[in-house]
Amino acid sequence: MAISRREFVVRGTVAGAGLVIGVRLSGPLLEAQENERGPKKPAPNPFDAWIHVKPSGQILLIVAKSEMGQGIRTGLAMILAEEAEVDFNSVSVEQAETRPDIYPHLGTGGSGSTMENFMPLRRAGATVRELMITAAAAKWNVPREECAAKKAIVLHQKSSRKASYGDLVEAASKLPRPDPEKVPLKDDSKFEVIGHPVPRVDIPAKVNGSAQFGLDVRVPEMLFAVVARCPTFGGKAAHFEAAKAKAVPGVRDVFEIPAMPGDMFTAGGVVVVADSTWTAIKGRDALQITWDHGAAASESSDGMRATLREAAQKPGQRLRNDGDVEAVLSNGAKKVEALYELPLQAHAAMEPMNITVHARGTDAEVWAPTQSPDWVQRTVAKVLGITNEKVVVHTTLMGGAFGRRYMADFPAEAAQIAKIVGKPVQLVWSREDDMTHDFYRPAACHHMQGAVDASGRPVAWFHTLASTSIKGFWDPKTPAGNDESGGARQMPYAIPNVRLEYNPAASAVPRAWWRSVEHSFNGFAVESFIDELAAAAGKDPVEFRKMLLVKPANWKAKDDEDVDLARLRAVLELAAEKSDWGKPLPKGRGRGIASYKSFGSYFAEVAEVTVSGSNFKIDRIVAAVDCGQIVNPESVRSQTEGAIIYGLSAALKNEITIKNGAVEQTNFDGYDPIRINEAPPIEVHLTQSKEDPGGMGEPALPPIAPAVANAIFAASGQRLRKLPFQLKPVA
Repeated sequence: MAISRREFVVRGTVAGAGLVIGVRLSGPLLEAQENERGPKKPAPNPFDAWIHVKPSGQILLIVAKSEMGQGIRTGLAMILAEEAEVDFNSVSVEQAETRPDIYPHLGTGGSGSTMENFMPLRRAGATVRELMITAAAAKWNVPREECAAKKAIVLHQKSSRKASYGDLVEAASKLPRPDPEKVPLKDDSKFEVIGHPVPRVDIPAKVNGSAQFGLDVRVPEMLFAVVARCPTFGGKAAHFEAAKAKAVPGVRDVFEIPAMPGDMFTAGGVVVVADSTWTAIKGRDALQITWDHGAAASESSDGMRATLREAAQKPGQRLRNDGDVEAVLSNGAKKVEALYELPLQAHAAMEPMNITVHARGTDAEVWAPTQSPDWVQRTVAKVLGITNEKVVVHTTLMGGAFGRRYMADFPAEAAQIAKIVGKPVQLVWSREDDMTHDFYRPAACHHMQGAVDASGRPVAWFHTLASTSIKGFWDPKTPAGNDESGGARQMPYAIPNVRLEYNPAASAVPRAWWRSVEHSFNGFAVESFIDELAAAAGKDPVEFRKMLLVKPANWKAKDDEDVDLARLRAVLELAAEKSDWGKPLPKGRGRGIASYKSFGSYFAEVAEVTVSGSNFKIDRIVAAVDCGQIVNPESVRSQTEGAIIYGLSAALKNEITIKNGAVEQTNFDGYDPIRINEAPPIEVHLTQSKEDPGGMGEPALPPIAPAVANAIFAASGQRLRKLPFQLKPVA
């Protein structure tokens, strides 16, 4: 350990007397981060979270995970309360300070917060319980087997003596810690908190307005800033006149900041600093700027689409090659061919990007709604020319994130501005800034070829994927295929001849992680095309999938991304049952289904639609969920509903288009999310599972677009292969 427990307490991370336990988290995301450090760069501290049992009996969990609407502060407290045998309301969760020397894993993403924390926090809670029982048994001089813990009280059954955790905490703190790998855990049949609905702890503060989001931050002497950025990606200000902007009452300063390359990737621009955000915006409106639009000014969505189509129809990086696809496709089998296209997508979080930075010369303080506080810390330190340790980052609540708040562009801009201003400054992006200078979900094109034999079994699957890849933007020299092909590479259906190839397409448009990342477009292609093969075979889409989702007797997962066919088949069957699959519908109505595994969870979704002319209406969505052990069913339901609505917005309405190197959509009038009156009824059916928890923020999204497309085909005979959907008139 780089820092001892005693030092940890003394330094004030956990204040006051009590029992302190360090928790080592685990999981695929953390293991990947460890692999990046390499064998010679171990984590500076072996613990990622800390539990402090206070003499009052209250328990404080300090954890390095950001709350961005997913309810993680509730879920983590539930896990700890269950095994510690304490009342849920006695556990509070506190955001860890940005100290990579104490918390090596500060990022929140990949739907991993529950996955990574579930078992470590169970063991930590059990450690608290066992230490309290041991302390009580020693105090009473009785065998510990005669003692049991319940609701933060240890009871000696024979003598009826009782002691609260608060009474025992001092003695427990002096005991040796049990091996966390061997500490006894509760039987899940006895869970009283885990798996039961619990209201989210952050709701009251969000209702009464006391919750602090990034835009709510106020510190003494704070100023406000906005930036005028070139509309064209890669462009810059050739000349600007600041006089009219400075004439706006309340405007303090106007100056230019340069673009910053690398992992910060800022666009640069002209900054207006003022006494309020509104004044700064009015000052920006008054600026006179001549832009140098740069090399990307000729880029357009039409050109991007043509490039992607061409790339999807030529040989690429081979990522999977089972059997002999070419031989099967060249014989007399019945062939199916399709091209699926998906546009750029913006994150469009309800709270636009913002951050507050106070640069004080030798140190700095930051208030950031961020998924990656350590990246914010490194970025601000680099811009200001100080060490990381001199930058204190406070992570606030976030009004949505979806991957956008993992980026370092807005912290870098704010640090540039704060360095010049010399006072606390809050940088605020307008909705227009947010929409036109995002890091977008890649555009993609999928060329699909398949074949079915005379008995209706698929015998070939050839998938060529092209995209404006994320890695291609950040690291263009490194092959991007594995990063772009998740879900397509693990295509689960038992087809003997399978090939997957990938081709990148160059673009100046910035790209990064969007909700469910590559699964959002691969899920659409895979689950739409398997439906097309079912139609070519003359088979029911559910029965066709079930026929191809048979788990071999000796099946064993090769890695965390491999698909458990039995679990995928189970949610498929549950969704079909709950949606009345097979029950006749009136003319013009149809059902479509899609099933998909991502982020450790299994989803199947059925859409029921009505088609009338060139219009269609989604009447009903039925979702079946297997996310492993459920912590909070209400959270699982709400995240399922939220991801489905987010996915429907992309499938039905949203598209970022580029003209002359710039984004055409500037606000929600051109990038319209699903409204309340447009949202269909959503039924969520949860499976009871003893598997380890899977992710929940993202996995409900990939199946929704193909489910709707397949339903429209069932209702009208039309195949919709391009997002957002546009239906041709039906007679």
